[in-house]
Amino acid sequence: MEQDTPPSRLLPTVRLKPKAEARAIRHGFPWVYADELVTDRRTSSLVPGALAVLEDGERRPLGLVTVNVKSKIIARMLDRNEEAAIDQPWFEARLGRALAMRARLYDQPYYRLVHAEADGLPGLIIDRFGDVAVIQPNAAWVEAHLVPLTAALRAVTGVTTVVKNGTGRSRGLEGLGEEMAVLAGAVEGPLPVPMNGATYMADVMGGQKTGLFFDQRPNHAFAARLAKGARVLDVFTHVGGFALAALASGADSALAVDASAPALALAMQGAEASGFADRFATRQGDAFEVLEALAEAGESYDLVICDPPAFAPAKPALEAGLRAYERLARLAAHVVAPGGYLVLCSCSHAADLQAFRNASARGIGRGGRRAQLIHTGFAGPDHPMLPQLAESAYLKALVFRLDG
Repeated sequence: MEQDTPPSRLLPTVRLKPKAEARAIRHGFPWVYADELVTDRRTSSLVPGALAVLEDGERRPLGLVTVNVKSKIIARMLDRNEEAAIDQPWFEARLGRALAMRARLYDQPYYRLVHAEADGLPGLIIDRFGDVAVIQPNAAWVEAHLVPLTAALRAVTGVTTVVKNGTGRSRGLEGLGEEMAVLAGAVEGPLPVPMNGATYMADVMGGQKTGLFFDQRPNHAFAARLAKGARVLDVFTHVGGFALAALASGADSALAVDASAPALALAMQGAEASGFADRFATRQGDAFEVLEALAEAGESYDLVICDPPAFAPAKPALEAGLRAYERLARLAAHVVAPGGYLVLCSCSHAADLQAFRNASARGIGRGGRRAQLIHTGFAGPDHPMLPQLAESAYLKALVFRLDG
């Protein structure tokens, strides 16, 4: 009986340069940078997302990788077993492992199901909204395997609708175009999402990212503990973010600020669905300008939250980003009532916790206030961190109590 040829023998090989450090990869680091790989004519001819066997400088196999010579991250580890076949059963195994943890953590199917490298699926994000799943294929290899991935996702989770959100900066870095598509089922308008006692409305076809930011769930909950009887200001609210969670915990009122009119419309829909509309108001405008106007008008709030987009998405933007975080903290400090609370958030990969904390403290001080740092929050457990990859710990939330 003739035996099948092992998959690895059908694949090209790529090799680390002799001085490249293979130990980090053996210990779990998932990336190979362009300057670490031998990029001869054969390697350079591989199509983006191609599979290959990675070898160290002495030609010993390290595992199965996906290669994209157009990316600074030229290879991503998919499986330590170089014989693995990247097919529907392989995806089912990875998705099943990811689902098992989320099902233990959450009593309803609303969460991030796959968080890229930390779930063994580099460059892939999947958020789940009940029977709807939104895939972000941010790497070329995922784009090339959408059919078995979608089939595996439906088989493992039972979702009936699968949306492809092919937008964002990461795809551009991989040489991929932008595309929104429904891969299975149908989507009819925004989806209601229960979270922290409120109902949020997620626009999975036209909203930011996948339509909702599940990563802030525990930080919403912590801030909500400070909200009973409070006047709340939620800046960069998106679809209601911290404001709706605060109202669910008994805030007297919440003003939600965002530059996006569609996002604020969804926030108001969420407030109405939650029964909070009489305590909820929105204001469209530039966050910095609104904060300055509120301070000039003498407004003050017991709880102020600023959850901006990434001001420092990459190292070249770090210094400018830290100045923006400092300025935001200074302006926000002006509208916090005596003894009130200020929550400052950063989702910038390039700004680590210490740098962000220092910028925030400088801003509060330059706003003429003294503060206690009472809590530091991070992304929820459905956004796990890969210990070997510092970039996977991106979200920081600092909760300050300001003096009188």
